[in-house]
Amino acid sequence: MITLFAVSDSVGETAETLAKAVAIHFKNNVDIKTIPFVRGLKDVENAVQIFEASMSCIVISTIVSLDIMESLTKRCYEKNIKLINLLEPIINSVESMMNMHQDYKPGALRVLDSIYFKRIEAMEFAMKYDDAKDNSGIEKADVVIVGLSRTSKTPLCMYLANKGIKAMNIPLVPEVEIPEQLFNMSQKKIFGLTVDPLRLIDIRKKRLDEYTAIYNNIQYYNDARILEELEFSDKVMRKLKCKVIDVSKIAIEETALIIMNALGYKND
Repeated sequence: MITLFAVSDSVGETAETLAKAVAIHFKNNVDIKTIPFVRGLKDVENAVQIFEASMSCIVISTIVSLDIMESLTKRCYEKNIKLINLLEPIINSVESMMNMHQDYKPGALRVLDSIYFKRIEAMEFAMKYDDAKDNSGIEKADVVIVGLSRTSKTPLCMYLANKGIKAMNIPLVPEVEIPEQLFNMSQKKIFGLTVDPLRLIDIRKKRLDEYTAIYNNIQYYNDARILEELEFSDKVMRKLKCKVIDVSKIAIEETALIIMNALGYKND
C-alpha cells in the first residue's frame, strides 16, 4: 500500500483530483490523504511529520508560494520523500515561452480562494432560494429569473452560480401572487424566460411520462392551460419591465451568457 498526499496552500482540490485519477489505475493499493492550507514553515514541518509516519508515500503538491514550495522540497529531500510539484513544469514552460518569471505575489492566492468561495456561496444561495422557497432572497440576489415551469430556471441559476453569481428563480403561476419585493428591485437584475407554446407542451408531456399514474388527472400539459400561463407570464414581465429571453432554441449556456453580458460580468 502506498499513500498519495495531496498537498496545497488552498483546499487541495486540484491535487486530490489528480491523486484520485492515479489511484483508479491501482485498484485498492493506493490511499489518498489531503493536507490543505500549507501556508507557512510550521505547516510544512507538520506536513513532513505526517509524511514520515507513512510507510511509503508520494507527495503531490500544488503550492504556488515559492518560499513554501522551496521549504517543502528541501525537507522532503532531506527525509528522502518523493515529491512532485504539479505546477512546476507548466510554470517553467510558460516562463520560457514568455521570457518572464511568474508573479509570486501572495495576493494571487487570496484572489483564487476568493473566487472559489464566492462560487460555493452562490451555489448554496441558488439551492436555498430555488423556486422562491423564501422570497427574502430577492433582496440579496444578483439576478432574479422569472418564468413558467419547465423553462430551465433552476439549471440556469445553478450555471450562473458556478460563475459566482447569486441567482434565484421565481415560478410564474396564475394562481400565485407575485412577490412585492420584485417590483422594488432594479429591473436590470430581473430576467424573464419565455418559450414557444408547442415547445413547452412537448417538454411538459415528456416530463409527465415519468408519472403515468397521474398523467390523465392534471392540466400541467393541457394546451389551453399553457396558453393561459404564457399570457399571464407575458403580462407579468411587461409589468416588471424586465429583459425577456426566448429559450425555445438556445442552450442554458447561451442564456446565461446573455444575462452575464447584460450585467457586465466576465465569462471566466
